[in-house]
Amino acid sequence: MRILYFSDEFPPTVTGGATVVAYDIANAVFKKGHKVFAITANQDRSRAGESYIGGIKIFTLFSKSPVFLRHYLSVWNPFLAGKIKKILKEVKPDIVHAHNIHTHISYGALKIAKKSGAKVFLTVHDTMLVSCDKVYFPCGEKNFRVTAWMNMKTAGKRYNPFRNMAIKYYLRYVDKVFAISASLKNLLAQNGIKSEVLHNGIDAGAWTKPLESDIQNFKKKFGITDKRVVFFGGRLSGAKGGLQIIKTFSHVIKLLPNKDAVLVIAGRETHGKHKMEEFIKNFGVSDYVVFTGWLGREEMKTAFFVSDVCVTPSIYFDPFNLFNIEAMAASKPVVGTCFGGTPEIVIDGQTGYIVNPLDNEDMGRKICELVSDAEKSAVFGKNGRKRVEEFFSLEKQAQKLIGWYEKK
Repeated sequence: MRILYFSDEFPPTVTGGATVVAYDIANAVFKKGHKVFAITANQDRSRAGESYIGGIKIFTLFSKSPVFLRHYLSVWNPFLAGKIKKILKEVKPDIVHAHNIHTHISYGALKIAKKSGAKVFLTVHDTMLVSCDKVYFPCGEKNFRVTAWMNMKTAGKRYNPFRNMAIKYYLRYVDKVFAISASLKNLLAQNGIKSEVLHNGIDAGAWTKPLESDIQNFKKKFGITDKRVVFFGGRLSGAKGGLQIIKTFSHVIKLLPNKDAVLVIAGRETHGKHKMEEFIKNFGVSDYVVFTGWLGREEMKTAFFVSDVCVTPSIYFDPFNLFNIEAMAASKPVVGTCFGGTPEIVIDGQTGYIVNPLDNEDMGRKICELVSDAEKSAVFGKNGRKRVEEFFSLEKQAQKLIGWYEKK
């Protein structure tokens, strides 16, 4: 088959989150003998053009999308529509599979793809089909209705009252919508959108322990030799729980008699980091927190293997969080959030613990328990690795996806 992927971001310019998922699944499908292409966008005109990653041909479109028009251009982007039509005529895909397209490519591209004669699929990685940004619900909440008022408060003057109605119109041109977790499927259903669950996958076979010399070099580089390591990584933002983990770690240090633990934080230099640094000073944990900056994929793997416990303290509806299965692939226990999809990935009391990250003392106790009990951590880590291989294998997800592609 000839398969064309849509994704607002794509490697090598972006290598995190949903972008990695889109690339990994495209590459897995390519390795099964299919012709694979991708359309992406970039706000740097010099990066526009055609390129290859491995055997995947990538069409990068220049897109200068003003922030104040985001909720209009995400529905229909007239600046890219003609270019997308031209590429569709050139590629002649049997399948078009969209991932995140709510910044540049737009949901209107789904109709263009269907009119080209292709079967069309959409993988939903977040709540942006129905919300204007991240959404927040109480822990344990069952009602996930996203109201117009919620979107108005989030978007402010940029609010587009016709946005969700238009998106649902374009979804009529999609053969199947996939949600990356059951919790996201539930949220979408409560907001009038049907979907099937297709979890993110990871190549667990690629997650083998690095050379001992690499591990020791990593520890020396960041000054964490002979330290017990709690690892937090990804987008350094309030929504991802950056401030909560700082508060929590102040409790961890108080509970550990030797105070020999460090919180290692990996992520890009952002405004969120500056807020975290303020919290670090205010909570008196400056000597116990290490920022690594952004780590490449291989160095990120080393960071997981160096760690004793990994944490995902998101305080918003985080549908999956790839960090969970990466930690589990490295055989590490996870202390994860009760918000969103983490509870269906991390099994409480078996592969880690599920906590309310707003309860800093309880989260701190769970982290301390695992940091202090190597035997229990090893059992949880082993269980996590087995769970990834059984339920979150990239190979299995690719097979399921191709099955959907081939359905009549």
